[in-house]
Amino acid sequence: MKETFFKEERLCRQKLIQEIFTTGFSVSVPSLKARWLFTSFPSNFPVQIIITVPKSSFPKATDRNLVRRRIRESYRKNKSLLYESLTTSDRKMNIVIIYTGRKILPYPGIEEKIIVLLQRLKKENEKASG
Repeated sequence: MKETFFKEERLCRQKLIQEIFTTGFSVSVPSLKARWLFTSFPSNFPVQIIITVPKSSFPKATDRNLVRRRIRESYRKNKSLLYESLTTSDRKMNIVIIYTGRKILPYPGIEEKIIVLLQRLKKENEKASG
């Protein structure tokens, strides 16, 4: 599987984002929280994702962008953990990843947490598919 992150993999629809926050499920690890929901959107990819870093935690936009870039890169490199599970169960998922930490973690720390988060989402998919 190619380690790419296409525009079609980004979640942009306001209605879908609101639906995730109102009826979605939640999984968290220290410094990261994921809200997710199974959907049936027409796409070539099994996952659409949005990454948020709160302005209250990081007032400077450069800090928010740095954290967002690190999360996106670690997701891009490790998304195959979740993709394999979703393609075998023929499901699609929308995910919102929220950075809840107060300090900027180095890239290896963020990557480690993203791997744990993706493994938990994989378990949730396997539990839902039976």
